[in-house]
Amino acid sequence: MPARPCELQQRFEALLREHRRIVFHVARMYAGHIDDRHDLVQEICSQLWRAFPSYDAARRFSTWMYRIALNTGITHLRQASARAERFEPLSDELLETVEDDTPSRLADERLRELDALIAQLDPFDRALILLHLEDRPYTEIAEVLGISQTNVATKISRIRQRFRQQRANDAGTPGSTHGTR
Repeated sequence: MPARPCELQQRFEALLREHRRIVFHVARMYAGHIDDRHDLVQEICSQLWRAFPSYDAARRFSTWMYRIALNTGITHLRQASARAERFEPLSDELLETVEDDTPSRLADERLRELDALIAQLDPFDRALILLHLEDRPYTEIAEVLGISQTNVATKISRIRQRFRQQRANDAGTPGSTHGTR
């Protein structure tokens, strides 16, 4: 017998609470500004709720959730790119003068550096790295992204190499402070 609407909602809310970290990590990965992150969190939750009646409880909820959250994040990123073509954003310098110093601002230089490197990746590779940084097993990453485990390992290795090369290039740039510690 199918679950009643109230039971379905309670089950969804419990699972969402348990795995909410996934939503916030995906939003952080695919939205640069705090307001965009809030919008993306709402959109991910909305998409999860719409799809929840078709969730197969025989499968891992986190894998199902990642797939929906990442697809929503990628769609958001594409739409943001389309919007950016029509609007000219305020400069970062101007925004910094009015931003408050909230915990959402990254204080750690290495984390900012990693974020900058990840931002250069295409949406699919961002999803891959997000799952990898979440310590998800290659089997789960492969299932979420619809690729083989071998492909997961190869792509992660190539991305790591690209990051190393970028850091090495940055360290060799005059005026750079990287590698001087």
